[in-house]
Amino acid sequence: MINLLDPSNVITRMFDAKRYDDMYNYCKGMLEKDPEEMIALQNISLALIHMEQYPEAIQYCDKVLTMKNFDMYAQKNKIYALECLSEYDKVIEICQKIISDRPDMVDTWLLNTMGISFNKLDRHREALECYERSLKLDQNDATALMNKAISLSHLGRYNQAVEYYDMAQRLDFEASDIPLAKSKLYEKIGLADEAFLAAQGVLNQDMKRIILDAKKNKCTVFHQFCEEEFAKIDSARSGQQ
Repeated sequence: MINLLDPSNVITRMFDAKRYDDMYNYCKGMLEKDPEEMIALQNISLALIHMEQYPEAIQYCDKVLTMKNFDMYAQKNKIYALECLSEYDKVIEICQKIISDRPDMVDTWLLNTMGISFNKLDRHREALECYERSLKLDQNDATALMNKAISLSHLGRYNQAVEYYDMAQRLDFEASDIPLAKSKLYEKIGLADEAFLAAQGVLNQDMKRIILDAKKNKCTVFHQFCEEEFAKIDSARSGQQ
């Protein structure tokens, strides 16, 4: 049976209900009784982040970290607060320290986080290294693939960037920002047909086929694409009958 009065359950209910002020006050009351109560210290910082009180949230994270140097819950809360304050140098410093001192704690989240901070500081080559390390841990990390594409684009390596956007799109076809990003890159490369198809959400492997079919049928790529879309609609309607 669940103990509804257990502090963890009380805090969880408040968090789920988005009652961040109540959550803060509840944790504050716990800390008045015991200044080293870990559950309260960890969750008061979370409440403060949602209340957009980032400097105070960082103070509580630091209290946790003085007691437990590599508490990842506190580290992640502190990193998020620093990101909200645009303190990207400090985010990188924390990530690098974890990588140096606790390589066993390095994961794709940490590497992507550090990479994004490098991007924010226009240090795209260093960001690229982070995403490449993340992809060594998980070659299907859609976040790293997309961020690598962004970094390559900033470095003017448009052809490579397009390929990585496409890899990310294959893993996360619902990502609405990828088609437009790919389309803009194809425009920079000077490939108008590919730019049009990319904007429609077409994957690279399908683009080649559509362009070849357009040549065979002696029509524009736009016309060929529309014909195929109409055929899909007709096929779907026939299947429903």
